[in-house]
Amino acid sequence: MGAGNRRWADRGDAIGHGFSWLARWSTRLALVAVGFVIVSWVVGKLWVIVMPVLLGLLITTVLWPPTRWLRSRGLPPALAATVVLLGGLGVLGGVVALITTSIVSGVPEIADSATRALQQALDWVEGPPLNLGEGQLNDLVQQGTDQLQSSVGSIANGLLTGAGRVTSGVVTGVVALLLAFFFVKDGPRFTPWLRGVVGERAGAHLAVVLGRVWDTLGGFIRTQAVVSLVDAVLIGLGLVVLGVPLAAPLAALTFLGGFVPIVGAFVAGALAVLVALVSNGLTTALIMLAIVVAVQQLEGNVLQPILQSRSLRLHAAVVLLAVTAGSSLYGIAGAFLAVPVVATAAVVLRYVSEVIDRHSGGEETPETPPPTEPKQASATTTKGTGDEVSRD
Repeated sequence: MGAGNRRWADRGDAIGHGFSWLARWSTRLALVAVGFVIVSWVVGKLWVIVMPVLLGLLITTVLWPPTRWLRSRGLPPALAATVVLLGGLGVLGGVVALITTSIVSGVPEIADSATRALQQALDWVEGPPLNLGEGQLNDLVQQGTDQLQSSVGSIANGLLTGAGRVTSGVVTGVVALLLAFFFVKDGPRFTPWLRGVVGERAGAHLAVVLGRVWDTLGGFIRTQAVVSLVDAVLIGLGLVVLGVPLAAPLAALTFLGGFVPIVGAFVAGALAVLVALVSNGLTTALIMLAIVVAVQQLEGNVLQPILQSRSLRLHAAVVLLAVTAGSSLYGIAGAFLAVPVVATAAVVLRYVSEVIDRHSGGEETPETPPPTEPKQASATTTKGTGDEVSRD
């Protein structure tokens, strides 16, 4: 009897312990969820600040390698950052100028093709099976004109809203460029300053995490560039094979549009199909549409998830889910920034897991982790910058 009572008591204790463990972890998860909601709310309220900072960091990953090279050759930080930023803007402006020049030179040819295509469409409408006379066509045109005039107010409001968004986007881009300049110029000072503020122990942990995050952001930009280049090459080859004019500028637009998720690829593909339609006819346009859809499906469902999952050490499904969640929460910007944000969170979790493993494995944990500095901060040891950082 005593053994039986003890067995039931032990079973009851085990069940109670299990429920207590479940309650504790449920409370912790609930608190984490509340914290996540609060952080999301704060980010939404401060999005006008958060967005330029994130874009500035991504631009910095592109500008830092040439800046580091110039600083290693003895250029002052401000001069090196200025040269690289102006050089980058010059390259971007040159590409835009080349695209504009090619489009302007091809406009007469496209206009002639569009005129012929419109006349063919009118001839087809006037013939069987529609058999619409000139009077009926005029009536249809008049109806469309009346409908357009009645919608002038809505169209004007839409244009004003779009103009406001474009203006906001331009301001965000300018602020991001200015922040990128300061990040490139003063970035190597950040880690020593951070260690001085939070202390050597916590600062060493943060230095390791920031170094890994920096590598992750660089990998994201490189992967995005590779994906955009593949899209541009494949669509450009399709345009050349089909004999569509403006193949080079359309391919360049496809490359630039690849850095703007969803909308960039859609607009570039739509332009390619439209040019094919007005210049080469409906059959060529349909073939071009099939090529664009196939390339975009290859990019979105195969190429981008696989490459980003390898460079960012994330599973392809995680990449797809991150883009879906980011686009639903913050639109186009969220879709673009979702993957680097999730990759950054994964970097932090991996480092925390390493620290936990050192503690739970009974290993002796050093006072500070290995001082793996960000690549950006490594330039502080080069000529012309080490003294500057040491003074800070």
